[in-house]
Parts: sequence; C-alpha cells; structure tokens
Amino acid sequence: MFRAKLSAVPGWMVALAAAGLVAGCSTTEDDKTANWSPNKIYAEAKDEADSGAYDKAVPLFEKLEGRAAGTPLAQQAQLDKAYAQYKAGEKPNAIATLDRFMKLHPASPAMDYALYMKGVINFNDDLGMFSWMTRQDLSERDQRAAKESFEAFKELVTRFPDSRYSPDARARMNYIVNSLAQYEVHVARYYYSRGAYLAAINRAQIALADYREVPALEEALYIMVRSYDQLGLTQLRDDAQRVLAQNYPNSQFVAKGFRGKDDPWWKLW
Repeated sequence: MFRAKLSAVPGWMVALAAAGLVAGCSTTEDDKTANWSPNKIYAEAKDEADSGAYDKAVPLFEKLEGRAAGTPLAQQAQLDKAYAQYKAGEKPNAIATLDRFMKLHPASPAMDYALYMKGVINFNDDLGMFSWMTRQDLSERDQRAAKESFEAFKELVTRFPDSRYSPDARARMNYIVNSLAQYEVHVARYYYSRGAYLAAINRAQIALADYREVPALEEALYIMVRSYDQLGLTQLRDDAQRVLAQNYPNSQFVAKGFRGKDDPWWKLW
C-alpha cells in the first residue's frame, strides 16, 4: 500500500498550513475578564443588564458562576442570569436556569424569588407584538404555560406565605384560574358559533364542573341555554335557564348576548 511521506508534501503546502494555524491562533479573542475579580465581573454584568444589554450581561453572569462557584455571589449570578435571559426573550433558557438553581440550592433564602420568577416568566408567555390589534387574551392560547405558572405560584404561597412576592402571586393565581375557566368557555363559544351545539354544551359543562366562583361560569350557563334551545331540548334549556337566573339574576348575557371583542373580561394588568 502506498503511504505518502511528509517529505513528499510540497514545501509550500506545509508553509501555508503553518501560516493558517498561526493566523487561527492570532484571531482567538482574549478573555478580558481573565484578571478580573468576581466582584468586578458582577459589577460589569449588572451595568450591562441595567442598561438593557441583556445579551452582554448573560455571558458575564455565566463566567461569574464558574469563577465564584460555591459562594453566595455565584447563586446571585444564577438568579440575575435567569432574569437577563427572560428580558432578552430567552424564556426556555431562563426557566432552565431557575430549575437548575432550585435543584442545586434547595435551602436558598432566595427560593421564594426563584419560584416567583418562574411563575412570572410562564405567566408572561406573552401575547405577541400584535396582541393589542387582535385583543387576544390568555384564555385564547395554549394553556400549558399558564398551568406551569400556576404551579410555581402555588408552591411559592404554600411554602412561603409571608414572602414579599406572595400577594402578587395570589393575584396572578386568581387570574390564571379565571383564564383556564374562560379557555373552556372560549372553546364552547367557538363550537356554538359553528353550530356544533352538543360540543358546545360538553365544553361548557367542563368549565362548570372544574371551576367555582369565576366570571366565566355565567357565559358557560348562557351557552348551555342557547345550545339546548337550538337543539330543541326545551326541558334542559329551562333547567339551565333557571340555574343561570338563580346565580346571575342580572346577567348581561341574557340582556345583551355574547360580549364583543372590544369588551374583554380579563384585563387586570
């Protein structure tokens, strides 16, 4: 078998390869933080974050995690990194950072803040830049993030009832519960508008069975009344009408019908 020897390689090729190696080494970016103290790295990262340069702050917080490993400053860097990732639009990375923090530091005094941040990030799985045009609310989107947000807030208020973050968490939990109920009603209304009256009734019944004392239940009952009427099921219609009148004697749905898109129920923030 023929094997090429080094001496058989033209000299100009060896020189060119060597030049390429040198050029590659010369373009390697120096680590400007190599001689910085952990406190200096943290100060620089905070300055970048405070100025809105979250993409620059994140790698600095990451360096600090390694440089100050095992110290409270490293824990703070993780939390600040999660916030910077969130503000930079890197929500999955922010959640992953918080999950890692909670796994590594289960007894941290900042655990309540970590849970609150996780709840807020999922809560603000936002509507998109054109939401103000479509007036789409949380109830009209996938509910996975809302449920994960609720679980984080629930753990926060259960484990840390006196936390400074608990009052806001409770308010957001109420909003989420209302939203989840409204989601079922949103689907029921969609089915009703398409003439799928049995499907509308089934979805409205889910809201009535799973939730208590939330605004969406008034519309759920109204959808049932209208759907039974469309199906000619007068006895069931009258039963639903009686429950609606008993619980909502001044129902705006009975008076005005379905709400328009310019009259959202949900606007709390």
